[in-house]
Amino acid sequence: MEKTIIINIGNTIIHIEESAYELLKIYLNEVKQHFVNHADDLEIVTDIENRIAELLTEHLTEEKKQVVDANNVNAVIAQMGRVQDFDGAEENEEEPVVNSNYQFHAEKKLYRDMDERVIAGVCSGIAHYINTEAKWIRLATLLTVFLGGAGVLVYAILWIIMPKAKSRIERMEMKGEPANLQGFQKNLDEELLAVNQGLAIAGKHTGSIFRQIGIFIGEFFEWLGRFIGGTGKVIFKVIAGFIIIFGILFLLALIISAAAFQGFWDSSVYEYFPFSIVNENSRGVILFSAFIVCFIPILALVLFSIRVAFNKQAINKTLSFALLIIWLAGVASAGYYAAKISSEFKQHAELTQSADLKSFKTYVIDIDKSKYFSKEDSIAYHIDANQSRQIVTDDFENGPFVSPNNVRINIEKSENSATRLTQKYESQGKTFSSALQNAQNIDYKYSLKDSAIVFSPRFQLRKGTIWRNQEVWLNLEVPVGTRIILKEDAYRYINNYGTWDCGETENDKNDYTVWVMTEDGLKCVAQLKEEAIKKNKLKQELLNLDFLKKNRATDTLYQDSLSNRIKEVKEELGIKVE
Repeated sequence: MEKTIIINIGNTIIHIEESAYELLKIYLNEVKQHFVNHADDLEIVTDIENRIAELLTEHLTEEKKQVVDANNVNAVIAQMGRVQDFDGAEENEEEPVVNSNYQFHAEKKLYRDMDERVIAGVCSGIAHYINTEAKWIRLATLLTVFLGGAGVLVYAILWIIMPKAKSRIERMEMKGEPANLQGFQKNLDEELLAVNQGLAIAGKHTGSIFRQIGIFIGEFFEWLGRFIGGTGKVIFKVIAGFIIIFGILFLLALIISAAAFQGFWDSSVYEYFPFSIVNENSRGVILFSAFIVCFIPILALVLFSIRVAFNKQAINKTLSFALLIIWLAGVASAGYYAAKISSEFKQHAELTQSADLKSFKTYVIDIDKSKYFSKEDSIAYHIDANQSRQIVTDDFENGPFVSPNNVRINIEKSENSATRLTQKYESQGKTFSSALQNAQNIDYKYSLKDSAIVFSPRFQLRKGTIWRNQEVWLNLEVPVGTRIILKEDAYRYINNYGTWDCGETENDKNDYTVWVMTEDGLKCVAQLKEEAIKKNKLKQELLNLDFLKKNRATDTLYQDSLSNRIKEVKEELGIKVE
């Protein structure tokens, strides 16, 4: 029977026999005496005590007993090593020298090296773990950033999961140094050597500037992390509250919209763009898939916000996994139909037809503002066919739900002195034959009343035809000298440049502009008149300048000024200057 003592070593309560306590006390006194002259002696001794407490606890666990005896203490001392084993170092050395005779064989652990860090110590920590230089790891990281950016993501993940090497023991484990007296001595010598070398080369390398910038960035993100863990929690809870409110409102809007499209609205909604792109037999599936793709992420955001705001898990993992599967199925379905619809725009086809028109010296180009109605439209809008004087006009507005009806008009010079109107219908489809069929299903109307050509602003698609980027191009060829009167409503459809500028030049506030076909194309009559007047003025000025130059031949300075102006006038008139 032997007396036991309760001790506190390394913040660990241990029951120890009195004889074992005396051995441990003598050993710790030797350690304290050895490190007493070092600046970090208290930290070193504390780390050693923590390591001894850890080893004693391991012995008690392995032997399944509650009291430490002398054998356990001797075993721990053997593991840690005695001061006498390496206490032959010379005293009063100017620089600490690392003893290369120490044999270190310990398992390395992955830590972030905060002493050799540039940003967060990830690269230097990995370098210690795989026993290489940190510069090669940093170079590899930099290359991955430029080769695709994956390095940034990997670095950020490692920054999060890798712990910092804060204590001396953690730094020793990072370098693979055993946590015994020799290891502590070697670590201390390396630290002192690094400090002296750092002081010797301070200010000689510009790389230290970049390191300081990197350390600042790392410390900023460390502070940001602490802020998020403290004051930021309140801010995040407020933001989460707003997300919950608006997220629930958005979910309700999605449900109502889906119900409206599926049943509350009539089928005519699919006649409007962009719903007119979708085939009739796949509308329901696409609608449901789009609903799933939009609904589940918003629901997940709301549930996550509930967890952030109230520290409660809204749903269990099984339901979360089920929602993920449903969402992936919705994405797959929506992607399939999107690819299927996109394939129906793969081929392009054109259909052209021409008609010779009666030649007139003057043509009036106008746009028919009356709206085209089919028989079904007349019934739907309750229009009486017997009332021939009733006219419904189009407002020309292309709203967000109006199918693009691209009608463009080109007015060009005729090569054979004949007047001709060429209509070109374009469309797309999955195959050439389907694209050609879509082009043939375009119904476009225009009317010819004497010299007035009235074009329709839009084309119609025959019943059962869906939108496949149909377009109508009209090419009007007229002989040189033909006058064209463009009504204001036609300006937006004429593909020639300057239609609006011509009206500003005329400045007569009429609802039309007058043009003439020339050898160089369609020209505004008012602009031609301005050009003719300007040309006559320049010619008269040129005559006056020539007269002045002949009568004042003796004044050299004046002659040079006249010559320069004559040159400018000739250039404006298109006369070659010799």
